Amino acid sequence: MTAAVSLTDVNKVYAAKAKNPIYAVRDFSIEIKAGEIIALLGSSGCGKTSTLRMIAGFEEVTKGAIRIGEKTIHTLPPARRGVAMAFEGYSLYPPLTLRENIAFALKSEKLGSAETNRRVEEIAKLLELTKHLDRYPSTVSAGQQQRASLGRALVRKADLYLLDEPMGQLEPQLRAILRGRLKRYLREHGLTAILVTHDQTEANALADRIAVMEGGFLQQFASPAELKAAPANLFVGTFIGEPPMNVYEVAPAIANGRVSFRAQGEELFGYEPGALSDTVMAQLAKQKSVVVGVRPADVVMKPLNGGSGATAEVVSNQWIGDQTHLESAFGDGVIVATLESRFPARTGEKLSIEVPPEKLHVFSTEGPALAHGSRLAEQGAT
Repeated sequence: MTAAVSLTDVNKVYAAKAKNPIYAVRDFSIEIKAGEIIALLGSSGCGKTSTLRMIAGFEEVTKGAIRIGEKTIHTLPPARRGVAMAFEGYSLYPPLTLRENIAFALKSEKLGSAETNRRVEEIAKLLELTKHLDRYPSTVSAGQQQRASLGRALVRKADLYLLDEPMGQLEPQLRAILRGRLKRYLREHGLTAILVTHDQTEANALADRIAVMEGGFLQQFASPAELKAAPANLFVGTFIGEPPMNVYEVAPAIANGRVSFRAQGEELFGYEPGALSDTVMAQLAKQKSVVVGVRPADVVMKPLNGGSGATAEVVSNQWIGDQTHLESAFGDGVIVATLESRFPARTGEKLSIEVPPEKLHVFSTEGPALAHGSRLAEQGAT
């Protein structure tokens, strides 16, 4: 079992003394359990790679502390941190074969040749590299080079494993296979790992918890299920999920226990007394304007004469092989619904739109979540 990891108020500022310093990471704090797999997820420039490089020792920490177990590591040189890293850019030695590149990581352990070969062969089998081990980096594909870089990290005995976009160059089918194998390998060996990725599918498949970042700030640190069911703010709500969450700025109006969410005088969503909890209703009563969010999978589409919701007009109806993506004009924008089977609706057809009250997300116009279904959001929680 590898060690727990903590980052406390970690900051990274580039060109700190310049007129316009660049704040890459701001007050970043998380606690990672021993044997846990976490992902740093966000768009380009959000600070995830800078965070990983500070843990590895390739970037200095401007402020804050990083610990692995009881050891403070942010002041140590990279070689003394007990960290193994798979680089996005491969960083293989051109004069060495893939076998020699992977085995190079074991030199410090001073193993015999038999044990070295056994561990290299084990990792090569895991990563579908066995038949390529005696080839040189320049003679194999980018995906094979990337797998060799990943293998060189995994073959080591380390306290923490850092994986920087470790499967970005792989074709989708192989990526799906290796995700499962990699997670099983990390689990079976009790390894603590931090994955950097911009791919939600990869983060959801591999990670126990995901740290969503934007603008250098940690937005939320939670399980994949919690990020989807209870996003901490509007950014997380719209960033997590594919297709993205539908969002509408509306004014809540409450009369006789019924709540109506209206935009430009039109009711988009309405709920009868008792549909939302008293605590949520009390929160809504304080708001002049809110943003409601609805995940496409939670949109209920019905024929106009069979539903009681607002009206929407079909714009496009796409069957993408395993589900229907239905886009409809709604309010002054659109609403996207995903359905698990084909839905017989033609462009221009009018439908009824409903959203179960337990599936409704409510955010303040400033961004923080107010409620998820009938549960008030936990303010300030990550």
